[in-house]
Amino acid sequence: MTTPSAEVSPKGFVPALLLCILLGGLGVHRFYLGKPISGIFMILTLGGLGIWTLIDLIRIAVGSFNDGDGLPVKSS
Repeated sequence: MTTPSAEVSPKGFVPALLLCILLGGLGVHRFYLGKPISGIFMILTLGGLGIWTLIDLIRIAVGSFNDGDGLPVKSS
């Protein structure tokens, strides 16, 4: 018996994680994942002074971050 595969985002886990690590304070990972409004807020607040960036980094790393369409970012 096979289980139905859940839909996942076409956006990659590794690029999202790298963008968050390298340019997280500017919200580049959010633009990449299709969330431009929150990306603009991250630019204006410098990633919530790093706190918002850290939270995003953790969420991407554990696989609980969704793209702009609400689909989870694929982990591999």
